[in-house]
Amino acid sequence: MGLKASLFFIGLIAIGVGFLSFSQNSIVIDQIGGLVSSEEVAPAPVNADIPPQPQLSNPPAVIKALYATSWAASSESKLSSLIKIIKETELNAIVVDVKDFSGYVAYNTDLPLPREYDAVELRIPTLNRLIRRLHDEGIYVIGRVSVFQDGRLAFARPDLALYSSTTKKTWKDNKGLMWMDSSSREVWDYNIAIAKEILARGFDEANFDYIRFASDGNLNDIKFPFWDETTLKTAVMRDFFEYLRREIPDGKISADIFGLATLSTDGLGIGQHLEYALPNFDAVAPMVYPSHYAAGFIGFQNPAAYPYEVIKYSMDGAIARAKALAKIASTTPMGKLRPWIQDFDLGADYDAVKVRAQIRAWEDAASGTPEFFGGWMLWSPSNVYTKEALRAE
Repeated sequence: MGLKASLFFIGLIAIGVGFLSFSQNSIVIDQIGGLVSSEEVAPAPVNADIPPQPQLSNPPAVIKALYATSWAASSESKLSSLIKIIKETELNAIVVDVKDFSGYVAYNTDLPLPREYDAVELRIPTLNRLIRRLHDEGIYVIGRVSVFQDGRLAFARPDLALYSSTTKKTWKDNKGLMWMDSSSREVWDYNIAIAKEILARGFDEANFDYIRFASDGNLNDIKFPFWDETTLKTAVMRDFFEYLRREIPDGKISADIFGLATLSTDGLGIGQHLEYALPNFDAVAPMVYPSHYAAGFIGFQNPAAYPYEVIKYSMDGAIARAKALAKIASTTPMGKLRPWIQDFDLGADYDAVKVRAQIRAWEDAASGTPEFFGGWMLWSPSNVYTKEALRAE
């Protein structure tokens, strides 16, 4: 250490509602040399983070991920259990909320606007430490950003949000949630800034969710501060997708879309068109949860009871459209398909057999076209996963 060097152990243990500290193994030990006494060393700030982290140097070619809320990612016990599942199975990645439907930015952002809008809730107090811990385990880290469903931004900037034609107040959907105007360039830039920041911090990929027009509630009551209500919704979202790609030309980005977008070509009334998404994202993630298909879909009164058939049919459609697009735009880079898989009970008891049936259906649909197979992601709102459905490592 040197004759007068001092060794200080900086161990920050964040204690608060909704989050726990990282394990002792993830606490950084810093050596501070020089001719200073302990009294001259400033105390470590609360929630001090480490420097931004590099992205994985050798990321997996096929992503197999599970989803974690920001609260789960900051809980030592929950995070450890998720890491254990990943390390002991075929999984190799995790999707972590950095901005969910509430609109709160969940980490120690350096961006001025989320702070100005009072849209920061420090659920993940040391984001860089979290990234390093996951990378140390060889885990690919994806940051999820909810875009146009954003309660905090709507509260702070109602001039950018949908509003009611009858009350003239901010419009809310059936769940009481607020939405931003999908045509607003300010909203685009706000979310892109967050994506750029997490990629610079070390996230391997930014995942964009709620990249669509609102679909639930009294849609006839909606007034748009920016959309002219004449331009096709699919054209609005196409422009947004292309803008995302231009603004983040080198970072990995992915898009969540409705499961029915694999089959429908009319935008579903929300502006999502598969052919507009594929060229602009590294991966496109249809949410093909069998429980979300209406009674009568491909002849099944309860589609949730037929996970293999529902996902095989849906992803067969996606593959066919991706192949056709690739022939037309042969020089345009194409994103891979990486569907969200249901691991929650809705419409049926989703045991290991049903969860595995979905994975098998997607693998069968993509058989012979590895260029479109980007893996899959497990969704469980409770972050409890069916380990028995996964192959052992």
